[in-house]
Amino acid sequence: MHKYLVTHKVTMTKEIPQYGLKAYALFFTRHGTEEQFGQMDLDWIVGQSMKKKIFSLLLRAGWIQKKSRNSYVCVSPEKAVKGLLDFKVPGTMKTAEKPYAFTGLSAIEIWSDFSYVQRGIEKSPYFVNVLRKDLNYWKSFFSKNDIPSYIDHGAAIGEYVIIRPVSHLKPVQKDGFSVVSLSKAQRIAKSNEIYYYAYDYMRRKYGSASD
Repeated sequence: MHKYLVTHKVTMTKEIPQYGLKAYALFFTRHGTEEQFGQMDLDWIVGQSMKKKIFSLLLRAGWIQKKSRNSYVCVSPEKAVKGLLDFKVPGTMKTAEKPYAFTGLSAIEIWSDFSYVQRGIEKSPYFVNVLRKDLNYWKSFFSKNDIPSYIDHGAAIGEYVIIRPVSHLKPVQKDGFSVVSLSKAQRIAKSNEIYYYAYDYMRRKYGSASD
């Protein structure tokens, strides 16, 4: 699998609301990344339910780690902030319960064995065909996984998904990815000279495919 699409085994950092960021700033200012602390750090500051909410949030989002039943340490700010740009879409897609197929430039990447790569940490778009009847599921799926998504067009810093609703879907499997057919990827690549190297790679490896 290409290095840009490796699924990390560690917990990836997620964005957190302001109240969580302030709590993290308090813990890091008091304890750094080595000294352990507990929920009593928030005694006399917030109520019991809010205290539990803050610690649950920071643990799930990867900003703090649990060391024992009642103690925690801060993840370093460098790792926490950098982790916001980790690639997580390919691994997350494997948990989906509805059919889909990578398409467009994402299909060119996959079928050309990443001889063409469209992504970096600053901008990492994925183009995905989904059934129109499943659109609400996919909106909820990406929102639940903190992945920005747009219908047909849009952009964001880091990873985001462009959803392309279709009436019919016939995905195939390539190196563990659910993707449109080789012939469709070749047609997309052939349509623009920018992708000629990827098209030539596919043609040399597979020949001229047809559905």
